[in-house]
Amino acid sequence: MTSLSVETLAADAVEPITSAGNAQLGLAVLAGIAVIVLLITVARLHAFLALTIGTLALGAFAGAPLDKVIASFTTGLGSTVAGVGVLIALGAILGKLLADSGGADQIVDTILAKAGGRAMPWAMVLIASVIGLPLFFEVGIVLLIPVVLLVAKRGNYSLMRIGVPALAGLSVMHGLIPPHPGPLVAIDAIGANLGVTLALGVVVAVPTVIIAGPLFSRYAARWVDIPAPEKMVPQRASEELERRPSFAATVSTVLLPVVLMLGKALVDIVVDDPEHTVQRVADVAGSPLIALLAAVVVGLFTLGRAAGFTKDRIASTVEKSLGPIAGVLMIVGAGGGFKQTLIDSGVGRMVLDISEDWSIPALLLAWLIAVAIRLATGSATVATISAAGLVAPLAADMSSTHTALLVLAIGAGSLFFSHVNDAGFWLVKEYFGMNVGQTLKTWSVMETIISVVGLGCVLLLSLVL
Repeated sequence: MTSLSVETLAADAVEPITSAGNAQLGLAVLAGIAVIVLLITVARLHAFLALTIGTLALGAFAGAPLDKVIASFTTGLGSTVAGVGVLIALGAILGKLLADSGGADQIVDTILAKAGGRAMPWAMVLIASVIGLPLFFEVGIVLLIPVVLLVAKRGNYSLMRIGVPALAGLSVMHGLIPPHPGPLVAIDAIGANLGVTLALGVVVAVPTVIIAGPLFSRYAARWVDIPAPEKMVPQRASEELERRPSFAATVSTVLLPVVLMLGKALVDIVVDDPEHTVQRVADVAGSPLIALLAAVVVGLFTLGRAAGFTKDRIASTVEKSLGPIAGVLMIVGAGGGFKQTLIDSGVGRMVLDISEDWSIPALLLAWLIAVAIRLATGSATVATISAAGLVAPLAADMSSTHTALLVLAIGAGSLFFSHVNDAGFWLVKEYFGMNVGQTLKTWSVMETIISVVGLGCVLLLSLVL
């Protein structure tokens, strides 16, 4: 793996908005992140406001003119939303169609009908991974919890034996696989190839989810042996529907964008000619926007119409899918503004100096930064955005493969040890009826395993690719 020299970066970089030295810049970064952490954890301020105020604090401590800080922030916010905002919206629409049409239930019921006994934890991983592709983590939890509770109760399974694999599948998809917001933002910030990142993300995700899911669930079930809380079993969407989409149609719709994006990556490797007709077609069809848009359009028929939805019902479903992601878009946008201010302040050069002086491999450095921010803020998305902004200069002279691995290292770090400052921690605690100690021994340990195993897989791949 190669890295860009400080001299080359300095020659090519735009003039920083501040003349502060590395020591002052380092203190400014710590101060900015500290402000964000305190506002999120102590003041309970929304992450969008915390990131905005933290950016201004960063600029102030770095001695940058306020007008230039504002310009950097708004530029970063706009470019980030322009780059990933539409993709997040399309993913939300597809996820809502999947949930409301009963397509998700169809996947669940079909797989569960084929599985039993020792195969059940593995079935839960498969269900969570497939459903988790187009869904945000929180939506995936809400969708899968009824299934987890019903399977545990009716099949007389340990709740942790069934629940941990499902949570692992969702979490790995959320942290490592586009089109989830975190990986998309990191890909955009670092300039990685989406298809290559997706392909390598799948390679990393498979062993990671196996170890953190079915294998770890054996121990989690011994540590925490609790029954499924009956009061948390809500009505399933498909119970209100006259019919549901078929299993084949649902899975094909969910996997369509993945197939298109992986196809583009494969054509790029095999053809390797930007002017070739096949590659030009693949570049368009496999672009994230077209791939997700195609899945949504197909889903209107294979999910919406197949469930008997009228045109008005489909329009209503699409409309309702966009409201809940407003907060996500604003957080992602503000994170992009924070990232751009980091870059424009010259923090990239500072990170290069540190990485050269300390001889820290770029992948490990990216993971450590993401871990630190994750532990402090409790947000995987904030950790991913901030870490990507800090280490982006390290990717300037990397191959497309190692740039993708840098994104995955950040994603793995962003999942490390979820605890009491993470909304996901409390969501899992309440749905599973656990106390804080039980949640730490199961959910938090599982997240840590995902993070460490994910990093290990990334480092192994960096040695052979």
